[in-house]
Amino acid sequence: RIVRDKAILRRLIETSTSIITEAYDGHSTATELLDVAESRIFQISQQRGDEGFTRIKEMLWPTMERIETLQRSGKAITGVPSGFLDLDAMTSGFQSSELVVVAARPSMGKTAFCLNIAANAAAEGQGVAVFSLEMSKEALVQRMLTSTARVDSHRVRQGTLHDSDFTQLARAAGILQTYHLWIDDTPSITLLEMRGKARRLKIDNDLKLVIVDYLQLMRSPEYSENRVQEISDISRSLKALARELDIPVIALSQLSRASEQRGGERKPILSDLRDSGAIEQDADLVIFIHRPEYYDREDESKRGLAEVMLAKNRNGPTGDVQLRFVREYTRFDNLSQREEPE
Repeated sequence: RIVRDKAILRRLIETSTSIITEAYDGHSTATELLDVAESRIFQISQQRGDEGFTRIKEMLWPTMERIETLQRSGKAITGVPSGFLDLDAMTSGFQSSELVVVAARPSMGKTAFCLNIAANAAAEGQGVAVFSLEMSKEALVQRMLTSTARVDSHRVRQGTLHDSDFTQLARAAGILQTYHLWIDDTPSITLLEMRGKARRLKIDNDLKLVIVDYLQLMRSPEYSENRVQEISDISRSLKALARELDIPVIALSQLSRASEQRGGERKPILSDLRDSGAIEQDADLVIFIHRPEYYDREDESKRGLAEVMLAKNRNGPTGDVQLRFVREYTRFDNLSQREEPE
């Protein structure tokens, strides 16, 4: 332990000296230098080794031990669960260091889908942070409350609730208040601000999942004059955040109008990701949400049906999952016949 403590102290001295030197040089802004300092201290606090080459023999046994642990656990879900059974069966849950992109055209329910994931993960004891650049925290909490309570959100807005609705809302509030779930609704939050807030939550509250709603509303001052480069930088930085914190990051994304112009079923494809091909490249998982009833309201068989399309899965299978979308509750539910969790 003494040797380990001395090693940590040496790293702190080296890091502090480097930060002091960079501060005197004046090449970085105060905000940039604060981010660098926080990142380096965070790495030391997480007891990570120095970056650089590692000989494979030093990695083999830890890898084998991890595989054996997974085998002994008997758990099909090894990451953060989405709560959607068929999706979790394909992904084994969202894994550490993964960037997960959830994309859809407007009105498909991508925010509702990710709020459901946030609630489902928090219900399993996972710490979840939601960065909402589009909706206020009050609006998000109201959505989560009506979704959990299964109370008609339209009646909430109109103020025409029944007595039984209040009972359900109170019960849902009692459940939600036990969750380790944090919401930040800072508009146009920068990458540096987001990283700093996420790091502090990771240190203080054992953060397990970050959700960003949505990617195109973020800004990168360095590339503000070139939208493609800006989105590429944001996408790359979100992937770096997932790796630094060693947790999955879910980023919502818009789609271009290309799927609307194709006609037919209008299902999205990877090339529809808006503004930059870097989103597809950086993402470990790409999930599309498609609701056929939005385009064909006359077909009763499509009513309430939602298709969750796992279009990219870097480490596993791809395919489609069917869910039920309950519009009045703005929530997605399982259609799977798999055994529901307790």
